[in-house]
Amino acid sequence: MSGQGGAPLLRMSDVHVRLSGSHILQGVDLTVRRGGVTALLGRNGAGKTTTVKAVLGLVPSTGVIELTGGDGRTERVDGRRTHEIVRRGIGYAPEDREVFAGLTVAENLALAERRGSDHHHDRVYELFPELQKRSRQLAGTLSGGQQQMVAIARLLLNDNQLLLIDEPTKGLAPLLVAEVADVLARAAEEVTILLVEQNLTVVQRMAQDAVVIDQGRVAWSGPADDLLTDADRTRELLGVAASGGGDHR
Repeated sequence: MSGQGGAPLLRMSDVHVRLSGSHILQGVDLTVRRGGVTALLGRNGAGKTTTVKAVLGLVPSTGVIELTGGDGRTERVDGRRTHEIVRRGIGYAPEDREVFAGLTVAENLALAERRGSDHHHDRVYELFPELQKRSRQLAGTLSGGQQQMVAIARLLLNDNQLLLIDEPTKGLAPLLVAEVADVLARAAEEVTILLVEQNLTVVQRMAQDAVVIDQGRVAWSGPADDLLTDADRTRELLGVAASGGGDHR
């Protein structure tokens, strides 16, 4: 599991991102180990989402971004087009879910089917029985929690080795937060997750490793428990205590 000596899956070295004249990432260095969940934490505007987008090539970056496959071969993915990176087994659930509102649940899943990958509809519907019941319903008429399930289901449909999931519980009612966290915990038994999350209760439950971004740089990295059980350090880095589980974006 991540945090327990697993081999590196993703490594970012001296990654910089400049957008609209702003130097957003200022030399990010981080490693995501294969297996389990690595939480990417930080205050609002620290650069968490930009870090995730840099991995996918959705924003221009400099520096080195490397992915190590299951065969042990490491290759650089920086400078590649997003669709080329995705084909290497990286899935992305953006912060705002971005489901196709005018299409049904089943059509959203069909569009997510990636060439060259097996498609695991049975696994998706086992984890999300609600989606099977609503397979013919337009995604735009689903609740926020149900739309989040669609966003995660699209990732689990394909054979991925890394999932980048940005704020999956944002804006959800507590019951749905628990449900989404449960699904992600089960998914993490099969695939590595880099999780951007503001709810520290969810992070404490799921994550083995944690990386804290502050002003475009990595301010802290290590076992998640070492951070979240140290109230003073958590408050210093994130502005909240771990027991609060509040918003520290």
